[in-house]
Amino acid sequence: MTRPEEVNVRIAVVGVGAVGGYFGWRLVQAGEDVVFVARGDNYKVLRAGGLTVETPDGNSSVKAVHVVDDPQECGPVDVVLLGVKAWQVPSAAEALRPLIGSDTFVVPLQNGVEAPFRLADTLGWRNVFGGLCYIVCFKLGPGHIRHAGMEPYIAFGEVDQKSSERGRPLQEAFLKVNVKAEIPPDIQVAMWEKFLFIGSLSGVAAITRAPVGVVRSVPETRLMLEQIMKEIAAVAAARGVSLIPDAISRTLSVIDRLPPAATTSMQRDIMEGRPSELSAHNGAVARLGADVGVPAPLNSFIYGSLLPLELKARGEVTF
Repeated sequence: MTRPEEVNVRIAVVGVGAVGGYFGWRLVQAGEDVVFVARGDNYKVLRAGGLTVETPDGNSSVKAVHVVDDPQECGPVDVVLLGVKAWQVPSAAEALRPLIGSDTFVVPLQNGVEAPFRLADTLGWRNVFGGLCYIVCFKLGPGHIRHAGMEPYIAFGEVDQKSSERGRPLQEAFLKVNVKAEIPPDIQVAMWEKFLFIGSLSGVAAITRAPVGVVRSVPETRLMLEQIMKEIAAVAAARGVSLIPDAISRTLSVIDRLPPAATTSMQRDIMEGRPSELSAHNGAVARLGADVGVPAPLNSFIYGSLLPLELKARGEVTF
């Protein structure tokens, strides 16, 4: 993707929850041509009053935004930021078709490591990047997001590791508003390193119902975090993804720096009776490990323990 300096990147944000809304808001701040694709009350609030984002220092910013409720109103764009939940990716992929041109790329911001493959099943690899982000934020209501902590970070890149300049204008857009944005040399390694973080923390926090400060300070639950990370690293290695030697200790250090009261999105969804990303987190570790003959007993235990609540949230069992 090449462009003259004065021409902005045309970006569609699909899934205007906490993550999609936050990073889309920053791109609006950067002066990029951003359209939000939303539905229901989210669409109505965004159209009438704009997007409100509260920051860790207590300030809030309201931005008038361009919003549609049908992707066909947009036509092809340069970039799609996909902020839906991991379990919504297959259906979202089909809905993205009107936004996809010959050189469009989709950046999935879902937790886990499977979203690019789900997207490529529908859109083909030419139109799919790998992607990830780090941030503590949540949706307070339609069109209203709170950034609760953690320096925002986003990374994306070609899944086949080929050198490409297509992502450079998007990176530059984020850097204009001081969002740390990187194009790693191997996006799959970066995604699995993020998986160490979110897979371990989400699983332990969801099963204990405890915030980060408690999970990391109780010796038994801290040991659970480390054991889940070891299982994830073993599955990654068996699947040809080599993480850096100190990846686990570095990930624990990241968890140690989080706000003590922080919770994960999977944890909140399970506690509030909503469908969650359980299958894309601990369920995926167990499933992907089984595919390559690597056991993941703790991930399997957490997945099995939380599965009844997940099935209840989806209306598949009642109790």
